[in-house]
Amino acid sequence: MADAAVPSSSGSPEETHRTSVVIIGAGPAGLTLANVLRAAGVGCVVLEAESREYIEQRPRAGFIEEWLVNALERHGLADGLRERAERQRTFEFRWGGKRHVVEPGRFSGQSHFVYPQPLLVTDLVAAYADAAGGDIRFGVRDVRPAGIDTDRPSVSYTDPETGARHRIDCAYIAGCDGARSVARAAIPAEELRISRLDYGIGWLALLAEAPPSAEGVVFGLHERGFSAHMARTPEVTRYYLECPPGDDPANWPHDRIWSELRTRLAATGAQPLSEGRIIEKTVLDMHNYVVEPMGYGRLYLAGESAHLVAPIAAKGMNLAIHDALLLARALIGACTKGDDAGLARYSDACLQKIWQYQEFSQWLSDVMHGASSGDRFRAGTAEARLRQLFASDAAAAAFGETYLGSATDIETL
Repeated sequence: MADAAVPSSSGSPEETHRTSVVIIGAGPAGLTLANVLRAAGVGCVVLEAESREYIEQRPRAGFIEEWLVNALERHGLADGLRERAERQRTFEFRWGGKRHVVEPGRFSGQSHFVYPQPLLVTDLVAAYADAAGGDIRFGVRDVRPAGIDTDRPSVSYTDPETGARHRIDCAYIAGCDGARSVARAAIPAEELRISRLDYGIGWLALLAEAPPSAEGVVFGLHERGFSAHMARTPEVTRYYLECPPGDDPANWPHDRIWSELRTRLAATGAQPLSEGRIIEKTVLDMHNYVVEPMGYGRLYLAGESAHLVAPIAAKGMNLAIHDALLLARALIGACTKGDDAGLARYSDACLQKIWQYQEFSQWLSDVMHGASSGDRFRAGTAEARLRQLFASDAAAAAFGETYLGSATDIETL
């Protein structure tokens, strides 16, 4: 279906357009979907509530699994990533005052790529809007999907500059608009099952203008609370500190932050922390959710509109783009061949990987927060898991497969 602007048949002042797929949300999932659809000749329009400048600067996740890099490369979307991303093959637990280095790809050869989400989003926007001339509309207001249980769905929105109302008629709608999804809200509540897990902990998320103090990721397991060090750029480091859920970032002045980081990340032979100005400070309450099914009628969900994995396991962006690649393949089949089989399988295919990563997130949380739980039983089982990980090749191989992600059917994406 070619993109087109048509007059409203109802005589309403609302301007009406037509395309094959309306994508709500210009995060990694929505932009990946848009790029793959456009390359296949499927017309699409992307609607984004924020400005282009905002989404290209919003600090988010930075770890990308190798299978995903390969998949993006097959679609011509990994040039910047391949050129600039740092490849990380090891990380370490600091526990009991000692350093325990883990090489999760020792058996598979896989690794992580460090490429902050804003850089990937910038690449994907440029590929879709600038290089391919794709239609993306920023700053839209009051987005409303309609007719999703019919064969003539549509999405309307308000133009932020003129205040005019626009409607886009389409064949399908993709809801890629995050945790507060208007797309998900358009699905009748009785048609969805939402499963949630609240970990009962918070993480103080920090960005520091300070060079990394270790080569890779460091997880500090300490009775005062979990901590983490993650290199972002040669000049900027991401840190996390466990804190009470709902804590006020104002409770964490500069001196307290660095004192806790030094204490919780201390280990024999570790490099001293390079301190610097804190440029971001926010509290994240650790919780997960899964929405089932990931579609209703002609509307399909992808990314955080359908699931959330707390940053404990660094899986969120990887899952979102996995959804997008599966949904793109299904929509291409439906729009170019009239074959709806991929769309019928889409939700079940995504949920297999989603639940696998949810289980891993819960396992890793038990390990990370056992020492600080105040519960000797939880602390003891966390210690047992760590000892097995360090001593058993079989345990290390199983851990590495999920920590780094597995290819499964991704070669066809």
